[in-house]
Amino acid sequence: MSKQYVEKTIEAVKRSSPGEAVFHQAVTEVLESLIPVIEKNKDFEDAGVLERIVEPERQIIFRVPWTDDKGRVHVNRGIRVQYNSALGPYKGGIRFHPSVSASVIKFLGFEQTFKNSLTGLMMGGGKGGSDFDPKGKSDLEVMRFCQSFMTELYRHIDADTDVPAGDIGVGAREIGYMFGHYKRIRNIFHGVFTGKGLLYGGSLARKEATGFGTVYFCEEMLKDKKTSFDGKKVVISGSGNVAIYAAQKVISLGGKVIAMSDSGGFVHDADGIKLDVIKKLKEVERKRISEYVNEVKTAKYTEGCAGIWTVPCDVALPCATQNELDGKSAEALVKNGCIAVAEGANMPSTPEAVKIFLDAKISYGPGKAANAGGVSTSGLEMSQNSMRLAWTFDEVDAKLHQIMINIHNTAKNTAEEYNTPGNLVNGANIAGFLKVARVMISHGV
Repeated sequence: MSKQYVEKTIEAVKRSSPGEAVFHQAVTEVLESLIPVIEKNKDFEDAGVLERIVEPERQIIFRVPWTDDKGRVHVNRGIRVQYNSALGPYKGGIRFHPSVSASVIKFLGFEQTFKNSLTGLMMGGGKGGSDFDPKGKSDLEVMRFCQSFMTELYRHIDADTDVPAGDIGVGAREIGYMFGHYKRIRNIFHGVFTGKGLLYGGSLARKEATGFGTVYFCEEMLKDKKTSFDGKKVVISGSGNVAIYAAQKVISLGGKVIAMSDSGGFVHDADGIKLDVIKKLKEVERKRISEYVNEVKTAKYTEGCAGIWTVPCDVALPCATQNELDGKSAEALVKNGCIAVAEGANMPSTPEAVKIFLDAKISYGPGKAANAGGVSTSGLEMSQNSMRLAWTFDEVDAKLHQIMINIHNTAKNTAEEYNTPGNLVNGANIAGFLKVARVMISHGV
């Protein structure tokens, strides 16, 4: 009966949200791993927990008009999905990228609910964004867009209701513009955003947190294999915030990052990626990663980012975007001797790739567990804002490190409890779900 209940819920999601492929993928991946949980807990089915947990509590879709520097009017779509508030205020990033759609935002909010549950902090799940592309826009154009976006969104967020953060396309500049407009409209200064500038309530280590956290999680997986990052060759997709700071932490632990990418292609540097060059290109000059070979003559650039997974490595950290690592890429990693994969991005591995990793007994850390460092540190920023305090970098980093160790241990122990030892996908899904489901039941229908 439990399998039928799960299958019925998945089919209902596909009917009610037609055409939303990535959302269907996320729901299917989580719910199928919950079959043994439903078998043990009949009250979940009686209380309709699955039907309730797959449906967002609220979806807000709105028009965002703005003018460019030539006075021309443009219109984009804004979305905020407030997915689940059982464990606390909705918490999740805002993404500005042409790929943003209802399907993408719902999948991210759904995943965020369980990710936030795993952190042990009091945070519900949410996500938002727009199909606006900040690339190539002036600061004034980005400001005008952000202010228009916030003119609508301010009605739906608050420090104790919904606390957005940054995501792809939303960094310190965008958060500053949105926070400033929110403060102007509401006449209140509180922790309604995380990822803020350090001068107005931001937390040290927030910028590094997702990348650092992914590596901390992977470090625990390597410990289970009686090894470490020391001397390991590491491939990291992406060259944004997550990828850069994952690379920094890998290098500090003795690993060698040999390849990184962006949407155009990847660079392979057998001598080890020069992180200072990547930071200059991406954080200061905002250039393409192809420029790396102009400064490091021993490196090779290859068009097309998918080829990065053909570079032989010991550890792979997909840190770019969803479904970037498919079955063919997973087979290449396995063939070339990769022993561990930890996801810095949200759902970067396709279902086929995940199956290949698990069948090959490669240590695999799913995004909702492995990349929870960012939202964990956002939760720590919320705590600092509430107390009107600021912790040191080392204090925040130590708390982050312990949270990631706890998440790994929780996923590992839960996987063993439900008879799938070593399967951190099942462990993370089940552990994240159980906490949310039990609280939902305690709150009534």
